[in-house]
Amino acid sequence: MSSTDISVISANQGTFIVNDTTEKTASHDAIVVLEDTVFTSIKVGGVDVKDDYISTPATAIKAGAIIRPYDAQKFSGVQLTSGSVALVI
Repeated sequence: MSSTDISVISANQGTFIVNDTTEKTASHDAIVVLEDTVFTSIKVGGVDVKDDYISTPATAIKAGAIIRPYDAQKFSGVQLTSGSVALVI
């Protein structure tokens, strides 16, 4: 089943909270930043694409930001340096 914008923004398929520095490998449609967060990696197809989504990766992304993958792809993993995020499944 493919995700629609409405099902993603409403988190219709559920969420998973990442609040530690262990990499979470899971297919997900969006990342919602819950507090100021620094990312170690954001992956698509197992490849780190963080630099494609964050202009200054060493700087914290502010709470409330929503990160969506390009071209109807899905993220495949995320790892944090600090902060917490909700993965929208």
